Amino acid sequence: MEVPGQALPVLQQSISVQKQPGKTGVLIVNLGTPDSPSVPDVRKYLREFLMDGRVIDIPVVSRTFLVNGIIAPFRAPKSAKVYGEVWTANGSPLKYYGEVVERELQKALGDDYVVKLAMRYQNPSIDAGLSAFQQLGLTEIIVIPFFPQYASASTGSVYEKVMEIVGKWQVIPQIRFTNRFSDHPKFIEGFVRLGRKYLAQEDYDHVLFSYHGLPERQILKGDVTGKVCKLGDCCDSLHAMNQYCYRAQCFDTTRRLVKELGIPEGKYTTCFQSRLGKNPWIQPYTDDVIPQLAKKGVKSVLAFSPAFVADCLETIIEVGVEYKELFEKHGGEHWQLVESLNDSPIWIETLVDLVKRTA
Repeated sequence: MEVPGQALPVLQQSISVQKQPGKTGVLIVNLGTPDSPSVPDVRKYLREFLMDGRVIDIPVVSRTFLVNGIIAPFRAPKSAKVYGEVWTANGSPLKYYGEVVERELQKALGDDYVVKLAMRYQNPSIDAGLSAFQQLGLTEIIVIPFFPQYASASTGSVYEKVMEIVGKWQVIPQIRFTNRFSDHPKFIEGFVRLGRKYLAQEDYDHVLFSYHGLPERQILKGDVTGKVCKLGDCCDSLHAMNQYCYRAQCFDTTRRLVKELGIPEGKYTTCFQSRLGKNPWIQPYTDDVIPQLAKKGVKSVLAFSPAFVADCLETIIEVGVEYKELFEKHGGEHWQLVESLNDSPIWIETLVDLVKRTA
């Protein structure tokens, strides 16, 4: 019998939550590297990399002729020499740091996770990593491409390769992807800490943020509306309609770093490196910006490469050596490369957060 003004007793029921039966696989994926700096291995790497239709997005017949008939035969010897300059006793820096991160991330995540390193091109392959996962009875797989900003040619290519492989499995576990992480607070803090180290040592005239470039056509193809992307001040903010625009994400990364580092307007530049071929790539070009800075009287530059999480040929040689020489050729005096996150503790913390946030 209900008594007016008196609440009914609440029935307490014990609910037991059963743990998922299997572990979670974490596939961390970087771009790739040749197996050695020899010309045959570099040529093999270039062929696999550049034959990806998301990297060189032209018809396959034209792409095959360009890659196998021109780029791989003639560029491989030159590239092999450059790879030889970055190669260490531990091998490729990009692969070495990946292996360290694989071990450290495994330690940080514990026994409920299985971490595997893979490269989009060459070894260890995505196929090998996923095949190892397939044998373990995993409940889910989390894929984290090591590209802070999304691009079809990088993150999109990893997605496509993973889905191509698991699409042939009889049993497909739950699969989750990390799309981009250039706005993750710990990713930003990692580069901020590195930058502060150098800014405490010298008052640099200018700070350069150099990102890997892409052909303009790839950016425009990503705007399915055909109305948003203008390859200009449309990148001054990141919003729902341009959130996957690589150029807009890069400018957003710069704004976040500049804010945390306290760099005033007029003392920094966002630009893009590594262009290939005669077709227009996203601008401004780093190798155009550098002479302009020197001609304006800039004598010292602190250079970031926030599109890379591990030092590699593009950071060590292109930004660290070639751009330094270009700057000095035009009157500059001090060029300092800020290293990548590599195997730093805050990079491991970032990855743990990405895994746990995705899980």
